[in-house]
Amino acid sequence: MMKYISTNGAAPPVTFREAVMQGQAPDGGLYVPETIPRFPETMFRELPDLSWAEIAFRVARPYVEGSLPDDVLWQVITEALNFNIPLRRLREGVYVLELFHGPTLAFKDVGARFMSRCMAYFSAEEDHTLTILVATSGDTGSAVASGFLGVEGVQVVILYPAGKVSEIQEQQFTTLGANITALAVKGTFDDCQRMVKTAFADTTLTREMHLSSANSINIGRLLPQSFYYYYAWAQLGETEQAPVVSVPSGNFGNLTSGLMAAATGLPVGRFVAAVNSNRVFPDYLSSGRFEPRASHPTLSNAMDVGNPSNLARIRHLFRENLREIRRHIHSYSFDDEMTCQAIREVYLTTGYILDPHSAVAYLGLVKELDNSEQPGIFLATAHPAKFKDVVAEVTGRLPEIPPRLAERMGKEKKSIPIRAHYPELKEFLMEMTAKRQ
Repeated sequence: MMKYISTNGAAPPVTFREAVMQGQAPDGGLYVPETIPRFPETMFRELPDLSWAEIAFRVARPYVEGSLPDDVLWQVITEALNFNIPLRRLREGVYVLELFHGPTLAFKDVGARFMSRCMAYFSAEEDHTLTILVATSGDTGSAVASGFLGVEGVQVVILYPAGKVSEIQEQQFTTLGANITALAVKGTFDDCQRMVKTAFADTTLTREMHLSSANSINIGRLLPQSFYYYYAWAQLGETEQAPVVSVPSGNFGNLTSGLMAAATGLPVGRFVAAVNSNRVFPDYLSSGRFEPRASHPTLSNAMDVGNPSNLARIRHLFRENLREIRRHIHSYSFDDEMTCQAIREVYLTTGYILDPHSAVAYLGLVKELDNSEQPGIFLATAHPAKFKDVVAEVTGRLPEIPPRLAERMGKEKKSIPIRAHYPELKEFLMEMTAKRQ
């Protein structure tokens, strides 16, 4: 049976079920697999002949052993991952993995939908309400809200930095109602994330209510994000050289998932952690010192993170060996002007429209390849329509807005303003719990 341990090393090992339902380890660390399974080479040769769901099922099985029976796992996967993730050729040697074909048009649909169905199964026989507490800098909020909307016995509370997410992103998670509550925090994403982490460490609060997380600090959301790295490789086909993969990075959950996939034997040349002007990670690789700092707003707002949680998992995966981290990951920073130039250049030369986050990933890949013949894949994490104003200004073309996105724009926004002050969040949660009793 697979066990999960804390990156802080002071919590007992738990099952996949326990790790998902707790969210964060009681010692304040993040759960990671006790061992990363190593898949045989024969499995990778078989991947091109398998469907997206079949690939996800094969990858997931060893991680959920003892917690999800095979029939339940298959049902979770086929329900959650019922949309395609195509790999498209942008130009010779450069491919884009489109992760935005889910219900909320963002890559986080993969993790949120998988996790919500796991939690629904795990909590089906419990007689208490589970509260999902999540901080979002953009797309996490809408993906989690969509994934958990209407799930019996689950209440979702979303913290987001007021005025620092796009209008469309905000509409997607503030107009649902039902079991979804949005809190507009007067601060940054890092403030939201700090408040969430403080809540999980608050024993007074956790004695009164059952809390779990839907951020990438929850292994239940992180694990399924590794599935599409295998699917991308399967669509790419055999190449003489393993591909470079460029990941737009903020809280580093997506990159961590890719590193986990590579650790199982998936052929990846190296990873690029492409960041915006919040450059705490490339500075860490350069100096060897991790120095969290306040984030500042950019056009690629979901990446506006100054203290990425998943760095703890990356360091654990490489046993704190900075030399090995540097060998497997290169990181580059790009500001808003460069991001806009990339959107314009790609549109004019190929007709393809990138959102700001995907543009940062494209820039990272181009810089890393530098005319190399090695193939490269960059991750497109959001539909350009979610950033229609930026895209229209840069390209002169308003991206087509999918109907499921357009319908949310006419709905009434409902959010509760709070300060970036943990006692205020705690008071809200305690009052919410008292009303349910």
